[in-house]
Amino acid sequence: MIRIGDFSKLSRVPIKTLRYYDEIGLLTPDKVDEFTSYRYYSHEQFARLNRILALKDLGFSLEQIGRLLDEKITTEQMRGMLTLRRAEIQSRLDEEADRLVRIEVRLRQIESEVSMSKYDVVIKKIEPMTVASVRGVVRTPPEQGPLWSELGGYLTAQQVHPVPNAPCFSIYHDDEYKEVDWDIEVCEVIEGSLKETNKVKVRKLPTVETMACSLHHGPFTTIGEAYNAIQNWITENGYRITGPCREVYLRPSQAGSQTDPDTVTEIQFPVEKM
Repeated sequence: MIRIGDFSKLSRVPIKTLRYYDEIGLLTPDKVDEFTSYRYYSHEQFARLNRILALKDLGFSLEQIGRLLDEKITTEQMRGMLTLRRAEIQSRLDEEADRLVRIEVRLRQIESEVSMSKYDVVIKKIEPMTVASVRGVVRTPPEQGPLWSELGGYLTAQQVHPVPNAPCFSIYHDDEYKEVDWDIEVCEVIEGSLKETNKVKVRKLPTVETMACSLHHGPFTTIGEAYNAIQNWITENGYRITGPCREVYLRPSQAGSQTDPDTVTEIQFPVEKM
């Protein structure tokens, strides 16, 4: 029999750890002296301890290790658990690789600019939502007011109120920048049913798993800076745009003003890794 101190030295596992393994039933001493409470281990228990350490090194939790050792896991089950661990680790490596790319991009940005960019881009998951919308072609984005009037007037007439705290937004359907004749859809998030018309439509926007988002604080006259920043970020971080852009009006401008300095707009582009 081996006292816990000697067992700790031979196995190079701290006594505190051995006592914890005993408390949770992972490695119980072969004998505990009823008078002194000294723990004694057998030489055969080195094999179980080594198996615990090996499985811990593979990233399994102590709870999982206990099941692996005590429930006589089959080879096929073990293969499945290791395959899952490999997938989890690979996913973390991919996430860290993406983070490294973003860090490199930010470093290059700092080196090429006198000051830090005021536009931070983050990837968000956008949940599905039901919207009432009016879509039309307007000469330029600042001239989308009539679309909003059409939508707002109809919702008021039907006594349908937008979902509280759900900001309205515009969807830009054109595939490329245009000088004139923009295809824009204005949207209000609603709940319940609403009768459609030739112009007012109701549809459910699906989940967007990866939406690149950035905030613009200030008038619409300078929002082009935000678009340039987010589009550069998308390219430099190895993404590509997969759908129409959204302008989400977190704090709408007063009376549709293009120069209201207190406007807060979130620009959103659905993206995927190239």
